[in-house]
Amino acid sequence: MAGENQKGTGGRKRRKPASPAAAPGDRAARPDRLDRRALPPLPANRPHPPKSPPPPPPPRRPGGGRRRGLAYWLAVVGLWGAIATGILVAWFAWDLPSMSRLDEIDRRPAVRLVSADGTVFATVGDLYGEAMALADYPDVLVKAVLAIEDRRFFDHGGFDPIGILRALYHNVVTGSVSQGGSTISQQTVKTIFLTPERSIRRKVQEAILTVQLERRLTKPQILSLYMNRVYLGSGAYGMDGAARRYFGHPARRMSLAEAAMLAGLMKAPSRYSPLADYEAAKARAAVVLDAMADAEFITADQAAAAKALPARLAARPVSNDARYFVDWVVEQVADFAGPEIGDITVYTTLDLRLQRAAEGALDAGLDGEGLRLDAGQGALVALAPDGAVRALVGGRDYGASPFNRAVRALRQPGSAFKLFVYLAALEAGFEPGTLVNDAPVDVAGYRPTNFEPGYAGEISLVNAFARSLNTVSVRLLVRVGARKVVAMAKRLGITSAIPANASIALGSAEVTPLELTGAYAVLANGGRRADPYAIREVRSADGDIVFRRDTGGGERLLSEQVVGRMNRLLAAVIDYGSGKAARLGRPAGGKTGTSQDYRNAWFVGITGQLVATVWIGNDDGTPMIKATGGGLPAQIWKAFMTEALTGTAALPLPDAPSDEDRGLLDDLVEFLGGGPGGLVVEDPMAGGPPARYR
Repeated sequence: MAGENQKGTGGRKRRKPASPAAAPGDRAARPDRLDRRALPPLPANRPHPPKSPPPPPPPRRPGGGRRRGLAYWLAVVGLWGAIATGILVAWFAWDLPSMSRLDEIDRRPAVRLVSADGTVFATVGDLYGEAMALADYPDVLVKAVLAIEDRRFFDHGGFDPIGILRALYHNVVTGSVSQGGSTISQQTVKTIFLTPERSIRRKVQEAILTVQLERRLTKPQILSLYMNRVYLGSGAYGMDGAARRYFGHPARRMSLAEAAMLAGLMKAPSRYSPLADYEAAKARAAVVLDAMADAEFITADQAAAAKALPARLAARPVSNDARYFVDWVVEQVADFAGPEIGDITVYTTLDLRLQRAAEGALDAGLDGEGLRLDAGQGALVALAPDGAVRALVGGRDYGASPFNRAVRALRQPGSAFKLFVYLAALEAGFEPGTLVNDAPVDVAGYRPTNFEPGYAGEISLVNAFARSLNTVSVRLLVRVGARKVVAMAKRLGITSAIPANASIALGSAEVTPLELTGAYAVLANGGRRADPYAIREVRSADGDIVFRRDTGGGERLLSEQVVGRMNRLLAAVIDYGSGKAARLGRPAGGKTGTSQDYRNAWFVGITGQLVATVWIGNDDGTPMIKATGGGLPAQIWKAFMTEALTGTAALPLPDAPSDEDRGLLDDLVEFLGGGPGGLVVEDPMAGGPPARYR
């Protein structure tokens, strides 16, 4: 049996049971599946042997887990913070200005105004000078800008933490916000891209654009861009533009004192503009010089020398009041040159000497007698006989009130309007010697009285005009018709609305001083149109003529006969009538005007060279204290004319042709086929020219 068993197994030896001493890693120590089957089953109620416990974890280092947790949460917070920051920046930057605008300049064209004698007396608009590279600027100007604006400009990347801390410390110590931490890069961004708005959005956009600017341009390019575009007051942009406006020369030629003054303007250009406040500009320049010395850009001796000899302006403004004239001219420029013409030079009719005389006469009158009369305002307009404006004062102080009373104020002219009534009567056949009746008058319930009590009865036309009798003026208007009086005023240049009623005979219709002066100028030039004008010529920046006024005479509006007779009436006013206070000692004529309750007082006068109107009153229409046209206005007119006509020849007023001249004219007209008697004046009244009128 033993042999059979051995044979059946193929001679394979039976495996010995594992020795208890076998090594744990020995294959024989791990029973295979057949071996496990061969093991006797465990009893059903016997529990499984307990599993061996897992090996203990390695010992933790103290705090290690907390650090890993902190790092995790920091990473999470950082990630979400970065996402939120990106979203926030994208939201602020969605309407961010493009850097392509670096070369764009959006400005008002500059308008230079030249007086009649060739003097540039005003510049309006935005003046940009030459765009210069940093190397082209004088070294002293570059150092002045760096010393006062950003000394560490070439050391920071667009933002200067040290400068911010220094400014913060200074402001805390002084208790005022007198220093800022903005760099030149930031200021350049504000100047070119952003508005003055103060908001978080604007500050974020400023920071983004500053970074972009620093990446796109070099430091010298940024500094030159800033110096070319910064606003420096009085409409001047850039260092070269400011140098030309204030000093009359380009920025390439710059003294230390001039450089300090220009650099000082950047903090507050309007406040420190030398044209507005030279002393403030000089004091600010001294601060810049001290900063340059502190930065060791210049020596203390150089700073002291520049303070001792401050920058001098090339030209001071003519006066504050000439700004009324400037405003009026600038308003008209687009009509002559077009809206897209660019920088222009306007050659005006203004006479600077007469302008100063007008301002002086008006100021002296209002500051003297005007105080007693409670006259708070005034205006004066002076024209050449052809309508050229030689002087224009629209108020006593432009700074306090820029409203131009000479051009825009509609006021009742009182008896100064009687010019048109008498002209209509003269055209209708009345003569200076025609007798009229000064007596009570009633026109549909309108019963005017004279300024002086009583009535003169029969009186000549010339004497009635000289004494400014109201009843006679109303009677004349009724005789010739209110519509003809309105038509006469319109013919001579009055553009304001005039109702065709009886009260206009005494000046109830409102007019401006400018248009009334233009109407009286027709009498000074012999009867031709004299619309007021201020612009002679306009030239482009290249010198091309854009507009030139036709110097030919205006169309004839009145016959020589009517002009001569009217001038006799005007002369009588000054010789012995209501305007005696305006006597000049040379041929002159005029008319007084006083409105109801002394709200307006006027004097309009003419000479062979000049026509002028003076108005006084109050802006709110408050009555003055018995101020009449023959009083203060006539005195102001005389003071102005005396100064204005000094050194000029006394010219006669245009008069009616003599009898000999009239005879020659009649013969010429008859020879040419006209009727006998020469110039025929339409006479709407039956019975021929009136010899007497009641």
